[in-house]
Amino acid sequence: MPLLELFLTFLKIGAVSFGGGYAMIPLVTDEVIAHGWLTAEEILNFIAVSESTPGPIAINMATFVGASQGGILGAMLATLGVVLPSFVIILIIASVIKGLLKFAGVKAFLNGLRPVVVGLIVGTAITMFLSVILSLNTVYEQVTFDWKALVIFFVAAITHFVYKKITNKNVSPILLIIISALLGMLFYGVL
Repeated sequence: MPLLELFLTFLKIGAVSFGGGYAMIPLVTDEVIAHGWLTAEEILNFIAVSESTPGPIAINMATFVGASQGGILGAMLATLGVVLPSFVIILIIASVIKGLLKFAGVKAFLNGLRPVVVGLIVGTAITMFLSVILSLNTVYEQVTFDWKALVIFFVAAITHFVYKKITNKNVSPILLIIISALLGMLFYGVL
């Protein structure tokens, strides 16, 4: 697997993605599967690990995919590729254009992007739900219900809502990750 292809793929992802890491997940998924680097199940695992580790999810995903395909150099090149476009754009905006948000065209552009970003995030959530809970990655696959994953999902959701109701604060994502990991180990046979 040529390292240049890895770098250019993540450079493209970084250049055309708006809305942060969660909005990038569909594009990363499509590109990685199209290149045959990972399967849909492996990507779901990478997303789970990327979400569970410190740092932005898009950078973590790029690093993990790069490492899986090209070792340390692959991880560095994929990470550089996904970060470089945003870095250059922000550097230009910060140094050249002052008060950019006061222009009506810029406001209209950003207002137009918001619904797309929300749609990408919701689409990613639905896709992950269908894959994890129903083991459904394509429309041609048979649905296999995973009650264990659904129980873990509901325990995490109930923990979040009960904690918020009692304390008026959001529960720590770290606590939810630990609870989910322990339940996963219990349900899937490690404990």
